[in-house]
Amino acid sequence: MKASNLIFATQRENPSDAEIVSHKLMIRAGLTRQVSSGIYNWLPTGKKVLHKVENIIREEMNNAGAQEILMPMVQPISLWEESGRRNQYGPELLVFQDRHENEFCLGPTHEEVITDLCKNILTSYKQLPITLYQIQTKFRDEIRPRFGVMRSREFVMKDAYSFDLNQEGLDLTYKNIREAYLKIFQRFGLDYRLVKADSGAIGGSDSEEFHVLADSGEDLLAFSDKSDYAINAELLVELQEDQDPASLEGKDSPDGKGKLKLKRGIEAGHIFKLGKKYSESFNLKVQGDKENITPYMGCYGIGASRIVAAAIEQNHDDKGIIWPNSLSPYEVAIVEANPKGKEDISAKCGEIYNQLIENKIDVLWENTDKRPGVKFADMELIGIPVMIIIGDKALESNQLELKIRKDEKPLMVSQEDLLNTLKELN
Repeated sequence: MKASNLIFATQRENPSDAEIVSHKLMIRAGLTRQVSSGIYNWLPTGKKVLHKVENIIREEMNNAGAQEILMPMVQPISLWEESGRRNQYGPELLVFQDRHENEFCLGPTHEEVITDLCKNILTSYKQLPITLYQIQTKFRDEIRPRFGVMRSREFVMKDAYSFDLNQEGLDLTYKNIREAYLKIFQRFGLDYRLVKADSGAIGGSDSEEFHVLADSGEDLLAFSDKSDYAINAELLVELQEDQDPASLEGKDSPDGKGKLKLKRGIEAGHIFKLGKKYSESFNLKVQGDKENITPYMGCYGIGASRIVAAAIEQNHDDKGIIWPNSLSPYEVAIVEANPKGKEDISAKCGEIYNQLIENKIDVLWENTDKRPGVKFADMELIGIPVMIIIGDKALESNQLELKIRKDEKPLMVSQEDLLNTLKELN
């Protein structure tokens, strides 16, 4: 992509209503723009990042044997009455009437719809186990939307639902999806923790959350410094009948390994064992060998749009975003650092641009008429991992200057060594 053809909506000043870093930087870097309270447009650069998040999720869910579907955002409210959740969910459930005075809601989640769907398409035990998922827009009418897309009313989520013949089958499916989630979060390139959690309004028994560690996180996590043990600090306080979550710091870990440390986390994924909560509510049964069987269900969610914000909360400096390589909107930026009219420098940029594209490297060519300092500042703000600076010096020395965003380290490489160097940096 050439910057001259890109909607390049960067700005220097922080928006006045932004409270946290990710909200400020997503606006300043031109990733999003607010439409209304808690509702956002995603601009081209932001959509590319969101698309990368979705693709990682999709690849690992497919590898785990899940099948992708798409369910409607608009749901009949009668399904929520059948599950008993209409009143339980509260005012976050946005309910409205169509012209025939039938009541619907904008889906905040899809347990009701998927169970109703499977009641009509699952007939035999031979069809199980099965896991279905979607990546789709949700809506929750938050009383106080804040922090940009971190806590918005409309957001993009991956939600998956599994159906098994018995508890043992659910345990195996849960473990399988749990492993897929571990791969997903590792591929995001983020520092995260998997913690024991409460099931909340979704219901069910076992429940675990995936938290991206960041100082702005709303949840306080307690985890061992010697093992994988981790839990929501408030839940641990309830279990131990303690009074103050802060008092957990330095105490013995409940698993007997190491001491507890406290850090804040942003919940970005949640997995549940639902059991028969919804299948019984909807009278979902499949034919077994001798009698009809009520399937056991699991539910598995990842906040795709929240991942974008969480990644920024964890990876930034005073100049802007520092993307993990796997989530960056572009892998490389070519900065044409020349006064207007230097055709030989433009030609060299075009040569390298074409070379990278031919080798399937996603590249942004900053070819506008902006001053070099403005171009550098924009690339640092957007957070592209590698900047290739091409000006008079590059032509004279036949060396390309590479600037690595995460540590500001400059490298000088020949054009012949460029591809190998980029491969090593990735």
